[in-house]
Amino acid sequence: MNDFSQRAHDIIEAGRSLYQMGLVPATSGNFSARLADGNIAITVSGRHKGRLTEADIMIIDAEGAPLDARTPSAETGLHTQIYKHFPETGAILHPHSMNAVLLSQRYPDFVTLSHYELLKAFPGITTHATSIVVPVFANDQDIPRLAGKVQTYLENNDAVYGYIIANHGLYTWGRTMADTLRHIEAFEYLFACTLHSGG
Repeated sequence: MNDFSQRAHDIIEAGRSLYQMGLVPATSGNFSARLADGNIAITVSGRHKGRLTEADIMIIDAEGAPLDARTPSAETGLHTQIYKHFPETGAILHPHSMNAVLLSQRYPDFVTLSHYELLKAFPGITTHATSIVVPVFANDQDIPRLAGKVQTYLENNDAVYGYIIANHGLYTWGRTMADTLRHIEAFEYLFACTLHSGG
């Protein structure tokens, strides 16, 4: 299996898993994985993430330009921004999480997750006696402008593991697809705890 086929397989399996979790209804969400040559495998726009095939994955360069005639996700610029800022990132997942959407309505600027054991799912965290902040950005169809706001936040804040786009969904990333899926599961649990506790 070549590098593209392996990364496409990872994206396909992630799509099935997230669809089963109810996180990518209809054709929502977008996923990507970095290739060994620095290009990026990313979902084609408008494809159902629970029924992806290799034909639903395309290649873009590091700047987001497509390498074939298909159209990548409209939010491609958010993916390339993360890969540039975090050079160790190997995969990015963007589900349309109901928990993330509801939290963004309650907390329009950021969500604080504190003193949960499951915080240890994120790299560098070894104790529950800590907090992480998940920034919330207003939804914006101007992706370069939104990416600029995300970049400014990342440049001025440490230990960011993901962010929410208000009334839209979550972005998170990791060194591998397995790491990124672990972050999704952790965020979903922690978001649910926060919603249910009213905190």
